[in-house]
Amino acid sequence: MKASETKLQKILEGTQQYLVPLFQRFYSWERQQWENLWEDLIDLTEQETIRPHFMGSIVTMQTVSVPEGVSKYLLIDGQQRLITILILLAVVRDHAKQQQIHKIAEKINNTILINPYEIGLEKYKLQPTQADRCNFHKIIDESSANPEKSLINECYRFFDKKLRQREIELSLITTVIISGLSLVSIVLDPDENPHLVFESLNAKGKALSEADLIRNYFFMKIHVEQQEEIYAQYWEPMQDALGDNLTEFIRHYLMKYGREVKKDQVYLTLKDKVNAKNALESLEDLAIFADYYNKLIEPNKEINKAISNFLMRIKRLELTTVYPFLLNCYDDYSNGKFTADEFVEILKILENFIIRRFVCNFPTNSLNKMFPSLYSQIKQKIDKNFMDGLKEILAQKNYPSDDKFKLMLKEVELYATRVKAEKAKLILESIEQSFAHKEGVSFDNLSIEHIMPQKLNKDWEKSLGEDWETTHQLLLHTLGNLTLTGYNPELSNKPFDKKRDILLESHLELNEYFKNKITWKKEDIEDRSESLAEICLKIWPYFGEVKDNTVGKVRGTKPTVLSVLNKKYTVKNWRDVLETTLNVVAELDEDKFQELITDYPRLVNWNNQKLRYTRKLKNGAFIEVNLCAEDINSFCLKAIERAGLSSEDWQVEAI
Repeated sequence: MKASETKLQKILEGTQQYLVPLFQRFYSWERQQWENLWEDLIDLTEQETIRPHFMGSIVTMQTVSVPEGVSKYLLIDGQQRLITILILLAVVRDHAKQQQIHKIAEKINNTILINPYEIGLEKYKLQPTQADRCNFHKIIDESSANPEKSLINECYRFFDKKLRQREIELSLITTVIISGLSLVSIVLDPDENPHLVFESLNAKGKALSEADLIRNYFFMKIHVEQQEEIYAQYWEPMQDALGDNLTEFIRHYLMKYGREVKKDQVYLTLKDKVNAKNALESLEDLAIFADYYNKLIEPNKEINKAISNFLMRIKRLELTTVYPFLLNCYDDYSNGKFTADEFVEILKILENFIIRRFVCNFPTNSLNKMFPSLYSQIKQKIDKNFMDGLKEILAQKNYPSDDKFKLMLKEVELYATRVKAEKAKLILESIEQSFAHKEGVSFDNLSIEHIMPQKLNKDWEKSLGEDWETTHQLLLHTLGNLTLTGYNPELSNKPFDKKRDILLESHLELNEYFKNKITWKKEDIEDRSESLAEICLKIWPYFGEVKDNTVGKVRGTKPTVLSVLNKKYTVKNWRDVLETTLNVVAELDEDKFQELITDYPRLVNWNNQKLRYTRKLKNGAFIEVNLCAEDINSFCLKAIERAGLSSEDWQVEAI
C-alpha cells in the first residue's frame, strides 16, 4: 500500500481510467454535500493565493489490462467525491463553450474528463457503476439536457444553477478545482483484496473523527508517564460531557481566536497551534472552555437562572455560529470581567439581532465568518463599553430596521417548517411574557394554534368571504393567525365563535385579544398582525442608527424597477412585479416553483381555469393577477423565500 498527497490534476491527467467496482454503492451524494463542496470552492476563489484544500482520500488498485488499452484502476473508495468533481467540471466546460472560451473547455474535456484518442468505453476517465453509467456518459458527452430523475443529473443541474446565479471567472474556478483540491491517493498492492479493504473502510470500521485524531495528537506530545493521569483529569471529562459534540466544540474553540474553521480542517488547524512545549497548557485550556460549551448546549447546567434562561433562548434559535463569540464572553464572565447582568445583556443583544434577521429572512451563511472575529473587533473599540461596541458592529451587519422588521412580521410564514415553528413559538411566548404576569406562565404544555385552521370546512370558507382561498393561502401561517394554547385537539377546525370561547379559558393575555371579536376574516388577521408586530418592536428594540425608511409602503405606489439578485427589470405596475418574480423563481428552481403551485393553487397554477384573471409565465404556468398590491407583495416575498433567496435579494423601487 502506497499513500501520497496529490492534486486532482495529477490523479486524472494522462491516459487512464478509474472503474468503480460492482460491490460499491450507487452515486448517493445529495444537495448538502454539493452545497458544502461549492462553498469550499467559492472560499478558495476569494483568497489572494490559492491554498490547497484537503477533501479526503481515494483508494485505488491497478488492474491487469491489455498492452494497447488504457491503464485501468479500481476505485475502491472515493467515488462520491470524484464523480461529483467531474460533473462540476463538465458544467464549467459547458459554460465555457457557451461563452466561447474554447481554451478552457478543451483543457477540461481533453485532460480531465476523457481520453481524447480512445474510443468506446475507454474514452471515459471514470466509469461509475452500471446504474449510474448512462447518465454520467451523457453529461461527459455533452448530450442534450437529460430530464431523467437521478442524483447524477440533479448534481449537474445544481452546479449549473450555481454558476448561472453567480458571476465567477471560469478560468479561476477551473484552476481552483484542478490545482487547489488536495487528496490523499492510496494505491493498494496487487495482492490485497479490494473487497475486504472497502468493507473495512465503509462497514466494519468506524472512521476516526477529528476529535479522535486530536486526542491521539495531544497524547503523542505528552510524556508517557503522565498520559494516564492527564487523560483522566482533562480529556475523559470532556469526552463524557460532550459526547458526539466534542469535535464541533473543538471547532468552535479554535474559531474563538478569530477565523472560520471548516469541519474538515479542525485537526489540521489545531496541529498548527499545539506543539510539545504547549500541549499540556493547551489541553488544560480546552477543558476549561469545554465546560462553557457544555452550558451553551445544555443551558440547565448554568446555575445563574437569568443566564440559563437566555442561553436556552439562544439555543432555540438554532444559530450555533454565535458559539465561538459566546465562548469568549463566557470566559470573561467566569473571570469576573462581566457581571451576570452584563452577560445577560450580551445575550439579549444577540437574540435581538438573530430574531430580526430570522423574521426578515436574511441568510445566515455570512455569519459563519462574522462571529469568530466579532469579539476581537469589539475589544479594539477602547472608547466604548463592550455592550455598546457589540451593538455598533451588529448594526452594520444587515441589521433590519423597524420598518423592515414590522413589515416582515406581518408577512412572513412563521409556521411553514418545523425549524420556523420553534422560533415562532419563542416569539409568541415572548409576547405573552411582555404582559408582565405576576405569576410566571408555563409554556411546556402549550403549542401553536392556527385560529383560521389549516384545513377549511364549508363554514370557514363561507365566513372568510368570497376570496377565502387567497386569504387562507397568504395569511394561514402569519403571526396574526397564530396563538398559543393547550387545547389544540378541542379547537380543531371549529367555527371562530367556538374557538374564541375555548381560547378565552386559557388565561393567556395573548388570547384576551379575541374577547370582543365577532369575526375572523382577512382584515381581522391583518389587524392582529399589526398589534402583535408593535409589541415585538418593544421586545426587540432597534439599536442601530435611525434612518428615513419607506419599507413596507405598498398601497398607492407605482413600481418602476424590480431587482432580483442584483439584476434589474423594468416594471410598470404590481402585476408586472408578480409576473417577473415568478418567472425568475421558475428559472432558478423548478422544484421550488412546483411547491408554490402545490401550496398556493389559487395564486399560481398550470390550469388557467382554476384562476380568474391570469397572465401566462414563460414556463407555461398561469398566475392570478386580480390581486391588490399588498397581496402581490406578500405572495412575492413568500415565493422568493421558497426559492432560497432573502428579502435583500428582492427589491422594488416605486413612486
